[in-house]
Amino acid sequence: MDSFKYYLAIDIGASSGRHILAHLEDGRMALEEVHRFPNGMVEKDGENVWDVDELFAQIKLGMKKCGESGKIPVSVGVDTWGVDFVLLDKAGRRIGNAVAYRDGRTKGMDEEVYKIISEDALYARTGIQKAIFNTIYQLMALKVKKPEQLAEAETMLLMPDYFHYMLSGVAAAEYTEATTGQLVSPETRDWDMELIRKLGYPEKIFQKMVTPGTVLGELTPEVQEEVGYNCKVVEPATHDTGSAVIAVPTASDDALYISSGTWSLMGTELMEANCSPESKASNLTNEGGYDYRFRFLKNIMGLWMIQSVKKEIGGELGFGEICDMASECTISSIVDCNDDRFLAPANMTEEVREACRESGQQVPEGLAEVASVIYNSLAQCYAKTIRQLEGITGKKYDCIHIVGGGSNADYLNRLTAKATGVPVYAGPTEATAIGNIAAQMMSAGELAGLKAARACVFESFPVSQYQP
Repeated sequence: MDSFKYYLAIDIGASSGRHILAHLEDGRMALEEVHRFPNGMVEKDGENVWDVDELFAQIKLGMKKCGESGKIPVSVGVDTWGVDFVLLDKAGRRIGNAVAYRDGRTKGMDEEVYKIISEDALYARTGIQKAIFNTIYQLMALKVKKPEQLAEAETMLLMPDYFHYMLSGVAAAEYTEATTGQLVSPETRDWDMELIRKLGYPEKIFQKMVTPGTVLGELTPEVQEEVGYNCKVVEPATHDTGSAVIAVPTASDDALYISSGTWSLMGTELMEANCSPESKASNLTNEGGYDYRFRFLKNIMGLWMIQSVKKEIGGELGFGEICDMASECTISSIVDCNDDRFLAPANMTEEVREACRESGQQVPEGLAEVASVIYNSLAQCYAKTIRQLEGITGKKYDCIHIVGGGSNADYLNRLTAKATGVPVYAGPTEATAIGNIAAQMMSAGELAGLKAARACVFESFPVSQYQP
């Protein structure tokens, strides 16, 4: 039996989740994947929803595996995507479905919100970019279409908050996740209750705000019995990008990063939010980060487009093979990755081809050319975004750190260095889980703070360099 202190990150993305167990050894972080499980939207009652019961069953199954291997974690923390939530009644039972952000229920709900507060005023107040699936519009959809659910609700929990509640019995709202919904004030770093009242949402459903590193408590007796041990439940930065940014291996406070996965989140860290009209015009957002920093970034469609094309016409090929095939192509067509048409098209491959056709460019034929168009379009999008960020912050960025699963995309990294004209440092790939674990280790006092955590990440994991 070893004497290491283990920490468990449960990182759940839109297409899969995994349990990563970590410990420090000679000052370096060592990771081990214990469990992996699929996730995806399912249709229920005419809505696109998350199967949260199955996800929680998988959370417990992975935790049980840790116990069976004799590596019992001192703490566990869950991170997920943003904006989505569940409602609970007085008895703590779920009301309705855990509706997913790609569901169509928010169509037209922006107009309902803007009857109460203008789009410009909303941005100036929250600093969060408009995305039709933000919590603010999802709640408006309930208010308009299912008011009985809101009336019955006692508690609203965003996705990771819900899983922490199921593990510990404690209901709280973690700051980095809450900010994604467009209902938090960057001034007070808390729910904007005046805005919430104006919109007619019930105040009582909004839980007490907590920050990464907060110890929520221990596992409930029921969960202890199922997994075979007890441990602490500690808040990481529960928004996956919030965790990924903790793991950017830089000593600089002005680093530029891309958290690359289903979405590409490209930005920098600010100590104060920038809620200016210029920032809004560039569609930049000020999401909450670790230690009350702001993730000043742009949501770019990201590898969702490639994931969709792989599913449609990629057969058994892996992403690495698709990347290699794309690198052999000479097609120069470019599409706007941020166009809403690519959010949830019936067929991504056809949508990319149609966009090229409409703009009078060469229409890609086959998997390699479609992938090449997407990778080249992403690199161009990154180049445009770096110019916007430099224009607004007045800073010059001399490199880009790419973290997350997308940092493996060799061809995209080469294109990004070339398009942006600055060196690209790619890695670590497991940034979200690493950042989740780092927050738990900082909470436990094993890492002395954010600088020490990032230095530890730099020492622990390989980083590849690409020159422009």
